[in-house]
Amino acid sequence: MFFGTSGSVPTAQRAPTALLLRRGGERLLFDCAEGTQRQMLRSTVGLVELREVFLTHYHADHYLGLPGMLKTFALRGRELELTVYGPPGLVELFGALRRIFGKLTYELRLRELEAGAVLERDGYNLTTFAPAHGVSAIGYALIEEPRPGRFDVEAADALGVDPRQRGLLQRGDSVELDEGVVVTPDEVLGPPRPGRKLVIAGDTAPSPIVLEAAREAEVLVHEATFLDEERERARETAHSTALEAAELARDAEVSLLALTHLSNRYFGPEVVREARTIFPETVVPKDFDVIDVPFPERGSPQLLRSAVRRSREAVIEPEPEEAVS
Repeated sequence: MFFGTSGSVPTAQRAPTALLLRRGGERLLFDCAEGTQRQMLRSTVGLVELREVFLTHYHADHYLGLPGMLKTFALRGRELELTVYGPPGLVELFGALRRIFGKLTYELRLRELEAGAVLERDGYNLTTFAPAHGVSAIGYALIEEPRPGRFDVEAADALGVDPRQRGLLQRGDSVELDEGVVVTPDEVLGPPRPGRKLVIAGDTAPSPIVLEAAREAEVLVHEATFLDEERERARETAHSTALEAAELARDAEVSLLALTHLSNRYFGPEVVREARTIFPETVVPKDFDVIDVPFPERGSPQLLRSAVRRSREAVIEPEPEEAVS
């Protein structure tokens, strides 16, 4: 879910960087620029009790909304602990920010991550890598574990497996039938099915490290701060052009490229047109757009426009003026 798709300068239509990833009941916020909590409040998601925030680096347009959000949680009486992750420098940054948000009602944990760190989760890992941005920075790759193959009902019936035992086989356990016959999962399950992979590169110049991190991802979220006519400017500031991001997505064989962090000189259509000359499966999300990422066998990732934008508030009609006699 994209709550901020602009570069360092917000526009009337685009806020600075913020992306919320929803997987099952989990909500993971990546970067928290100025105005992020208001963007969430303007959406159908609302300002949920986030448990984790992941920062890519410490340029102001990627964290400036965090002190206000932390303070809002405290004013609401939050008690649930919150963990903020980021590259080296996180503890030093928060040493200064604490003077802004003050005392909190909950425990705030800070965890610095080096490139190559692996956060093991239930069903997936979050791995970090080093983008090329000239400062302490990390990107994030969410990589799901392979899933069991499809259950072969006919094979289970032929082997005489009781329906009550089939769940055990699907979970990878063997079962014992009558007369000591043992049925193993490989007798009733097809080949393992791949999980999904989502890569959030953060701000970066074109990089072979990002290329390898993104290889065969369902979705790559990559910056495109500039068009190709500004390639020299992109190189000077360690950013990417739309063409460069598209070339990387093509070489990494990703399914869908989502371009964000647009300079305020662009509106979006010109960015996607340039990228699609190299990589047709490119989108440029707007604020409140969503990319739905199904399992590979169920289809390709899809961009859903304004999928979490709250409907327009009802206009309050002014009371009629009192009659004058």
